[in-house]
Amino acid sequence: MPDWYFQWLKRKGGLAAIEQLNIAKANTLYSYLDATDFYNNPIDKADRSRMNIPFTLKDEALDEPFLAGAKKAGMLQLKGHRSVGGMRASMYNAMPLAGVQHLVSYMKDFEKQHG
Repeated sequence: MPDWYFQWLKRKGGLAAIEQLNIAKANTLYSYLDATDFYNNPIDKADRSRMNIPFTLKDEALDEPFLAGAKKAGMLQLKGHRSVGGMRASMYNAMPLAGVQHLVSYMKDFEKQHG
């Protein structure tokens, strides 16, 4: 790892602080996904990642409108892997909690419009 990354980690409070932030980000998105029938997370709870969270919409025809709306809202790279489909939220260390909260807010609004 480059020195700048270790310096960044140190400024953020170290590994323990980053771990707590990553747990909060994952919990924010998983809590919403688990509470709605409009979106689905196909991963067993015991196997869930904190960094890459896949999800699908209840209607695959809504994928493109979802992505277009996300782009308008300033959120890019949500399209899932080509072999899996759906969406994928990548929440690496530099992603702020506010970014995940913005995504969940958009997802709720999208569900209200299309659910």
